Amino acid sequence: MATVCPACGNAVGADETFCRVCGRQLKVATVTAAPGVSPAAGETSGKAIASLVFGLFLFFFPFSIVAIIFGHLSLSDIKKSAGRLTGQGLAIAGLVLGYAGVAFIPIVLIIAAIAIPNLLRARIAANESSAMAGTRTIMAAEMSYASGHPDEGFTCSLSNLAKADLIQGALAQGQKNGYAFELSGCNQESNGRSEHYQVLAYPVRKNQTGIRAFCADDSGVLKMDAAGSVQKCFESGTNLK
Repeated sequence: MATVCPACGNAVGADETFCRVCGRQLKVATVTAAPGVSPAAGETSGKAIASLVFGLFLFFFPFSIVAIIFGHLSLSDIKKSAGRLTGQGLAIAGLVLGYAGVAFIPIVLIIAAIAIPNLLRARIAANESSAMAGTRTIMAAEMSYASGHPDEGFTCSLSNLAKADLIQGALAQGQKNGYAFELSGCNQESNGRSEHYQVLAYPVRKNQTGIRAFCADDSGVLKMDAAGSVQKCFESGTNLK
């Protein structure tokens, strides 16, 4: 069925796309795609996918940097592809997650700077409390040992106290909760008895497992030196209740 060109009035056929007289386009040509293939379909950028995947590791610093790099590279490739590549939304999501991960790093560092010293101080305080308790345990064990061994008196051997079932576990090994324990001063008197003893406790790693040193002797007084000196503990230590 013939139609008329709206520009010049020339009769044209129904299957004609352009007017043969004035050249006007009469209808838009269509492109028929192969079955099952969309003519407008584009390939998703692999870099955009990688950016999103690495961005999901939000709290891992290296992955956040990689997500940012792949995100910018994919956006650049998509822009230059003239529609051949897609995935702009994936790339933007990866960038957002990547920058969020980088921004989170200072927060983590601030929290760590506050929390770690507090945890160290709490650990030291707990170790020192354990050292005081351990020293008192050894003092009580020495009194019991001397009562049970009247010919020998006090002992300067932690293993002897352990064999008598007066101390146990790590304390019997001479080291517990970051503190080392030692016995000394058990010199025998003329009657063959040891009338004196000294027990001391000091940090295995000073300023890390503990700060103060603790000491006691047969007088039954527990002392402390704030600087961690065992010698000063006996000479001028502060009495503890």
